[in-house]
Formats: sequence, structure tokens, C-alpha cells
Amino acid sequence: MAVRVLVVDDSGFFRRRIVEILNADPSIEVVGTAGNGQEAVELAASLGPDVITMDIEMPVMDGITAVKRIMARHPVPILMFSSITTEGAKATLDALEAGAVDFLPKKFEEIARDQEHAKEVLRRRVKAVGRRRFSRPTTSTTAVASPSGAASRVTPAPPLSGRPVMVVPPAGTPVPRSARSVPDRTPIQLRDFRVVLIGTSTGGPLALQKVLSELPAHFPLPLLLVQHMPGTFTPAFAQRLDQLCRIRVKEAADGDVLAPGLALLAPGGRQMLVEARSGQQRIRITDSSPEQHYRPSVDVTFNSAAAVFRGDALAIIMTGMGADGREGARLLKRCGSKIWAQDEESCVVYGMPAAVVDAGLADRILPLSQIGRLLAEGS
Repeated sequence: MAVRVLVVDDSGFFRRRIVEILNADPSIEVVGTAGNGQEAVELAASLGPDVITMDIEMPVMDGITAVKRIMARHPVPILMFSSITTEGAKATLDALEAGAVDFLPKKFEEIARDQEHAKEVLRRRVKAVGRRRFSRPTTSTTAVASPSGAASRVTPAPPLSGRPVMVVPPAGTPVPRSARSVPDRTPIQLRDFRVVLIGTSTGGPLALQKVLSELPAHFPLPLLLVQHMPGTFTPAFAQRLDQLCRIRVKEAADGDVLAPGLALLAPGGRQMLVEARSGQQRIRITDSSPEQHYRPSVDVTFNSAAAVFRGDALAIIMTGMGADGREGARLLKRCGSKIWAQDEESCVVYGMPAAVVDAGLADRILPLSQIGRLLAEGS
């Protein structure tokens, strides 16, 4: 069955362009178009699309307001189109917080090496978010305005409970995706580790916010975060996480020293490695090579962490397309580190975690609601 798409943009030229690209794939059907957010809300209700592509700046009703109304009435995966600017990044993050699941730049040359590849990226992204039952991650914290007008940190709501986790056979044993979950309340001892590594992509911004907002200010380990995201977006994303979380979060810079309770986010468009220098673990930021498809890459960061931390790392793979992180997790596993994977039901896209699970590398398969809680309890 074809993925049914509603295309929303105030530019008739851009709408026609997206319709043409999507309809070139027989497994995608554009069922309607809208020129503003109000039309999008109405058509979302009457057409019941599987996916909506949405512009941010539009007349009558902007995209962020439309996302909020659609998610309140007829939840559906929404893919935002964004300008790759600082203001565009902030608006896109607002849209993701309102309920959108992912975003793409409006300038296609910024997401791929050529036009044809960019078109294929768009089609793959639409199919990835549209071919599964929609399950939007929810965050447990909200930014509130302080008297100065800046967002202030707030105490997270009590974590969700009652969902079982999946116990996985020894590493190397393939795990069928239909494997049955069974209860496992074994606590994690963070003193067994020296670092937490988290890799994510599609659906990752809200998933990371959910996990990190549950950690206490005194969290005893450093964290390295790799989120597939353009370079103009990561500073704003790191700043937003820092405002919402009790731990510190910043975009990683060359020479940063890893420290307890500090989460370092890989800068978009580049690679983040960790090195041991003069008795300290420091960050090294490098330019991406042409053969590196993901920028930043989870595999690159995980591989460097395996050399530094050996078996003392806890690596977590969360929602995202593709298989980035699988080979890095494999190397970490060989060194004795532990690997967690987000479960299929709570993922926006079950790609990266599936690659780790199917390779038999996951020590635990967890719903998103339990990852932050287990980390917090272990501290």
C-alpha cells in the first residue's frame, strides 16, 4: 500500500516540485496539497494522510501552529522543511517540540551530493516515517520563562513505569524483531562505566530531550551525544537541551575535557572523536572525509571511544534511519562495553536500533520511557 502524503507550502513552485519528486516513486501517493497552515489542518482531518510535509513560514497560519493543531486533533508524522539558518534552526526545533518528527532543508543541495540523491533522501525519509504506526515520543519537561524572559530549568515529571524491557541473548546471537519482552529490573551500576555514548537520528531531538531531562545534576559520568543534524542546528539544539536539563549540555569543541554531568553534542557537519591526552579524555573535532556519509557519524565517535574506554563505556542507540552506530557498537562490544537499544514501539524510525538488535549486539532493548530513568537510578 502506498504511503499517502499531504504537501503543505505557500510556494506553488515548491509544492509542485515536491509532488513531482514524491509521485515518481510508485510506493508514495500525494493525496493533497495546501498553501497555508489552516488548509493543512482541514485537509489533515478530511484526507487522513500517512505523512505531512510542512513549511514553517506561511500566511494565514504558520507551520508550527498547524503542527500543534494537527497533533492535538489527528496525530500524524509531520516532516518539516526548514531554512538552514540560525533562525531557521530555532523555528525547526520549535516545530519538533510541537510534534513534528523530522526535518529537511529546503535547499536540497544541503542534504546530498547531487539533485538525484537529494530526491531519493526525501522519498526514503517520507517512507520511513509513514510506514509504521505513529508513536510520538513525549518529553517529561517543559521550558518555562523566568522573570528575565529566558527559559529556565524545571523538574522533570515522574518517569513512566510498568513497561517491560527485553532480555537479549549473548552478543552475536541474532534477535528476531518479534522476540517477546520479559521483565528485567536489574539495576545498572554506573560505577562500572566511565562514559555514556548516545547515537540517534530521525526522531532523536525529542528522544534525547526525554532521556537527558531525567538525569540529575550530579550525574557521575560524561556523555557524548551524536545526532544527525546540520552544523547550523547543533548550537541551538545544545543550548535548548542545556536550558531544559539539570546536567550541562554544550556543543562539543576541539580540546573540550570530558567531565561528570557534562553532555557534549557532536557539531553538525563534522566528526567528534575522543582521545586520551595527558591523563585526560579530550574531544577532537575533525572535518568529515568524502566517504563519510553521516556528518557527524555515530560510528566515528563510538570507534574512538572504544580505543580510549575499552570495556568501560555504555553505548545507547536510539531512534533513527539507517545503520549508523552498528559497527561502532560492534567494536565497543568486542572490548567489553555494554550496548542498549531503543525498542521498536517507542522509535519514530526503527532503523539504527534495529541494525544493532539484528546483529545481536544489544544487551538490553528498552522503551524510551525507561532509558533516562535507568540512567538516573544508576547514579
